[in-house]
Amino acid sequence: MSKWVQGRVAGKRQWSERLFSLQVAAPEVAFVAGQFARLALPAPEGSKEPMLGRPYSFVNAPQDAPHEFYFNVLPEGPLSPRLAALNPDDPVWLLDRANGFFSMPEVPSAAALWCLATGTGLGPFLSILRTADPWEKFERVVLVHAVRYARDLSYSDEIARVAAAQTGRFTFIPFVSREPHRGALQGRIPEAISDGRLEAWAGVPLTAENAHAMLCGNPEMVRETQGVLEGRGMRRHRRREPGHFTLETYW
Repeated sequence: MSKWVQGRVAGKRQWSERLFSLQVAAPEVAFVAGQFARLALPAPEGSKEPMLGRPYSFVNAPQDAPHEFYFNVLPEGPLSPRLAALNPDDPVWLLDRANGFFSMPEVPSAAALWCLATGTGLGPFLSILRTADPWEKFERVVLVHAVRYARDLSYSDEIARVAAAQTGRFTFIPFVSREPHRGALQGRIPEAISDGRLEAWAGVPLTAENAHAMLCGNPEMVRETQGVLEGRGMRRHRRREPGHFTLETYW
């Protein structure tokens, strides 16, 4: 049975008004890249449970410490504002077991891996791409990060390091939907797949014959992109029925 493990805040970064990354020292918590933890703080007095927890994906690679979590603060939320207010050395709790199947061992091989993210859905892809697994399994990797405003494009240094380490095999495509931004596509992921802009930028086909797509982000993007991919003859991947795309809702 899972139990709560007390960790300590090792660092914090604020990317924009509502976007934060929290680093947590908790070496006893192990995970597979792409999985999520359950991060928690003591519940308010009178609550039925002693801890108030929510799932957050790991951003760091499993071999790296401390753990890191990238999240959006919901002003009226019960937990995220409290997490954003933490300072170094403050206690924070994690379940001792990570969860989730959004990971390389669950994904079939193909020529290309497409990582399609909105907002904080970028997090698990950063964890995955900083391991050897995707580079051993795929010839090309395309990372797409879609945000509303350019100020929400995060982790540029980390993405640049992946690009430098995987020259000729990695393509990063930023998307900004609500304002023009030099060096980024404008609009939304589903439409850019439908009209061919996304593949034209990457120079990599997104087809059932060539690719596996991993979708992580807000439910609307995931649902609409799933429809577009299904229109191309691609089907959702399941353990008992291998397919061409894998889904996770996270924002």
